Amino acid sequence: MKAKWWGGLAAVLTAAAAVLTLAQPAQAAAGFTVSGTRILDANGNTFLMRGVNHAHTWYASQTSSSLTNIKALGANTVRVVLASGQRWTANAASDVSNVITQCKANRLICVLEVHDTTGYGEQSGAATLAQAVDYWISVKSALTGQENFVILNIGNEPYGNGTASTGWTADTKSAITRLRAAGFQHQIMVDAPNWGQDWQFIMRDNAASVFAADPNRNTVFSIHMYGVFDTAAEINDYLGRFQSAGLPIVVGEFGHDHSDGNPDEDTILATSQQLGIGYLGWSWSGNGGGVEYLDLVTNFNPAQLTSWGQRLFNGANGIKATSKEATVFGGVNPSPSQSSQSPSPSNPPSPSPSNPPSGGCTATYAVSTSWTGGFQGNVTVKAGSSAITGWTVTWTWPNGQRFTNSWNATVTTSGETVTARNASYNGRLAAGGETSWGFTASRGATNNNPAVTCAAA
Repeated sequence: MKAKWWGGLAAVLTAAAAVLTLAQPAQAAAGFTVSGTRILDANGNTFLMRGVNHAHTWYASQTSSSLTNIKALGANTVRVVLASGQRWTANAASDVSNVITQCKANRLICVLEVHDTTGYGEQSGAATLAQAVDYWISVKSALTGQENFVILNIGNEPYGNGTASTGWTADTKSAITRLRAAGFQHQIMVDAPNWGQDWQFIMRDNAASVFAADPNRNTVFSIHMYGVFDTAAEINDYLGRFQSAGLPIVVGEFGHDHSDGNPDEDTILATSQQLGIGYLGWSWSGNGGGVEYLDLVTNFNPAQLTSWGQRLFNGANGIKATSKEATVFGGVNPSPSQSSQSPSPSNPPSPSPSNPPSGGCTATYAVSTSWTGGFQGNVTVKAGSSAITGWTVTWTWPNGQRFTNSWNATVTTSGETVTARNASYNGRLAAGGETSWGFTASRGATNNNPAVTCAAA
């Protein structure tokens, strides 16, 4: 999103469709890494971004208090607007270093983005992706050594609409390879063209080749969801294609309303939670140019949540209900806060690994969140000493628990017996490779972990 500088956006979706190809597994890298569709922190734990955007380059005096207040409302990530000098005064390396220090002090993962690229080809004076890379290289001293805490978002919404956007694929590949050649080991995030909304499906249809162009296999794709994504079908189809292809995606910006259409924020939040996809709402405060309604708080005051702020922070599948702090900050990863209708989460039982069959797979069952009458769980499947082409996890519920939802696996039940089989995109695992699937379920007063088994194909 663009705060005061929103450009025009075509809101008509094309009917083009293409099949994405399966991405390769992540290679060893510093800090955050990619494993299939998942983002892993530096400790190897799955990390789901649950946060907001803050327009630092225009409101630098508000950054210190904003980050503190964003954290206090439950976020685990903040996407920070920086400038590279083409449209706005460039943020110096010392300023970037200060922003990172403040993010770390507030135990927030910092996604840094260059905003000058917004709408290139349609927005007068916008920077190219190559110029954004020049900027990142110029402030590299502030970024080196921060790979555990910083994700590098090359450029915000780097193309507008029309023919210029067709350059996105080649220019994005070039930007990634230049950053790697310059020694950047950070996880890289790339925004879609079409003012971030990819209504021409350029990012969607070329994502696999862009991912393969990264020698570290550590690139994450970011879609911005505004008026183009005004139905559940459009949201689920777009995100689902990345899941089916085994490619990582986040919703890097979205809102509850927009002049180009009314996005379906309820589905964005619900589907992101169901599929294990990160999201970052636009934006903390300071919007202008007719989109002031996208402020999450009024005048940077956390005591004045707008209706959009209430929805994002406190609503179903929102930040307070689903956010977990990155484990790189040490200590026990806290369970998400519950709504006022639910008590604080109980201490979850210890994970219950299955007994590994020789040359097969193991499954580890863990409760991540628990509340009165329900809980959320996660099952991690890991291949043994040999590669596998599929897996089946089984258990018997010990206390009458029942599924209410599941994702990243095909789950069937017969009475107390549970059978979960891999989805089409996460069955093939290299030796020692792993994937995970999740679920929500109902529970009574007792919620013991079942004994799980894993069979490999």
